Amino acid sequence: MASTSSETPSLPGSNFDVFLSFRGEDTRHGFTDHLYAAFISKGIEAFRDNEKHHLGQEIASELIQVIEKSQYAIVVFSEKYADSRWCLDELAEIVECKKNKGLKEVVPVFYHVDPSDVRKQTGPFKKAFDEHQRNDRIDREKIQKWKDAMREVGNLKGEHLLPHQR
Repeated sequence: MASTSSETPSLPGSNFDVFLSFRGEDTRHGFTDHLYAAFISKGIEAFRDNEKHHLGQEIASELIQVIEKSQYAIVVFSEKYADSRWCLDELAEIVECKKNKGLKEVVPVFYHVDPSDVRKQTGPFKKAFDEHQRNDRIDREKIQKWKDAMREVGNLKGEHLLPHQR
């Protein structure tokens, strides 16, 4: 397997071993960078989108194709993950691909968040969903799809990373 560059472009014709879903401002320049580098060093084709894709747009069709062509997805749930409609769209697409398009496995990483807050949409996730519900431009059906996807992935066995205690 050839490695991909550190700023992987959307490559709809390419197949990836792992698709990384994460909130950039929470984990891009720390945990996710290290995880991505570890995959690449082992010859694992990993996809992470670059920061330029998130400029207020909905999830791009090219990114949906990348998710569809990935074998695995790792979802890094962080405190502000649900603040991002982009992340929630990715999550819903990941769940759809797991059910219907051959995505083999989805692994959640609970990065400094309580897994029960993810499953139940409490704590920072409740606050984010309350904000989405106040936004008249977001369809209620879409919000429910996001919640269902978060509950489903939050119920999967994953890794729980706590903040370092000093």
